[in-house]
Amino acid sequence: MAYDFRIKTFTDERAYHNTAILIYLKAVKAALGDVDVTIGNSLNQGYYSYINKGGAQLTNSDIHKIRDMMDRFIAQDLEIVIEKDNVGHAKAKWASLGYPEKAKLLEGRPDDELVEIANLHNYRNCMYSDLLPSSGYIDLYDIRPYRQGLLLRLPNALHGHAIPKYRDDDKLYEAYAECRRIRRYTRIDYLADLNEQIKLGNINEVIEASEWLQARQLEEFAIRVVEERKKVVLIAGPSSSGKTTTAKRICEEIGRLTGEDPLYLGTDDYFVERGMTPLGPDGKPDFEGLGAVDLPLFNKQMEDLLNGETVDLPEFDFMNGTKVFGKRITSLKENQILVIEGIHSLNDVLTEHIPRSDKFKIYISPLTQIAVDRHNRVSTADARLLRRMVRDNQFRGYNAEATLAAWPKVRAGESVNIFPYSSSADVVFNSSTVYETNLLKTYAEPLLLAIDESSEQYAEAKRILRFMKYFDRIESDEAVPDNAILREFIGPRK
Repeated sequence: MAYDFRIKTFTDERAYHNTAILIYLKAVKAALGDVDVTIGNSLNQGYYSYINKGGAQLTNSDIHKIRDMMDRFIAQDLEIVIEKDNVGHAKAKWASLGYPEKAKLLEGRPDDELVEIANLHNYRNCMYSDLLPSSGYIDLYDIRPYRQGLLLRLPNALHGHAIPKYRDDDKLYEAYAECRRIRRYTRIDYLADLNEQIKLGNINEVIEASEWLQARQLEEFAIRVVEERKKVVLIAGPSSSGKTTTAKRICEEIGRLTGEDPLYLGTDDYFVERGMTPLGPDGKPDFEGLGAVDLPLFNKQMEDLLNGETVDLPEFDFMNGTKVFGKRITSLKENQILVIEGIHSLNDVLTEHIPRSDKFKIYISPLTQIAVDRHNRVSTADARLLRRMVRDNQFRGYNAEATLAAWPKVRAGESVNIFPYSSSADVVFNSSTVYETNLLKTYAEPLLLAIDESSEQYAEAKRILRFMKYFDRIESDEAVPDNAILREFIGPRK
């Protein structure tokens, strides 16, 4: 049976994707038998998965079998039943099915607490999120081989219920490989492992190890900049990636290596006068688009700086909506490096007069390092949303309801202005830490609980709360260093 279901919102997208993943997992099992499947991070406009066949290579025949099984299950319109079982039974079930990390995640919870389990025609799994009523709702998907695994590609809310054009996010793949190395170093593969370290009182050691690894990666980037004699470092990433702190730490590392602190610039100071801001499709000022930047001034000043001239850099007065001059009259010293941070920094139109060979591009995003279990992980979008929610409340006077209401528009802007340029980066920096969701829960949970049932954002708040209940709280942030990226969102130590 065909259903007239189209992805229009991010809520629709989440339900569609989780349902498709559930069908995919059942199809792999039906096609290849009792193999181990891991669902990884989002990649190449899809989800990367690895199928462990005991060392044997995945063949084209295997892929055809999986696709045929998915088509069969979708055509059969199999009902998805949400079963409720108590913790004791659920732990025994996951252990018997060979999912010890799912069973371990329930350790310490009351035995009579109910757990939701999705049942797709006798295939059971826990997806921690809303699902569609049956397999027949999945009318569009694609499976293709990639590296050592498969990509499950699906339509999304930003492309009108169409599968986005394929692009090879090879730098993101390398960043995820770094995540795997970090997990080996910290010996934390799944959320249950982290929760155990919190219970044992070892979380400070986990925080220290995670921050050390991140600092080491920033140091390696700075070394490359210096050794490759780059003149300009460009840093960009989506909202709440930690761009400002990362840029400052890169400047510190470069200064330590060269003895000369870089000149740091933010592109927000180059906004056009507020009355000249272009309007978006909704008729409101579009502050996210490239048209909101005074490109002629920016390009002229960057060219002048690199030519050794003295430049009067603007500071944007956000209260009055105008650029102010006369406060930052400066020039670049010999061999001094220019560091530019902003959402358009990877778009070569912004720096079209600077040769590509002089640029070192860094794409930054919190690519979640920890998996809830082998089939579920914290999405990058949710990781950023939690950060933004806490920061908005701590420093901008917004409640969680306001942050949730603004989030869809933020994500839509990122899909136009940021994500298409990520593949042009020289490196991808993962600004996430293995422990951060557990710590952010301490700040975010009270904000979400304050959202009233009458609010339009109530359902989204309940979804996040339901998901976060499996994350044990880190009550103290004392072990988080003062220069940690997370400090940009939770604030300084009290």
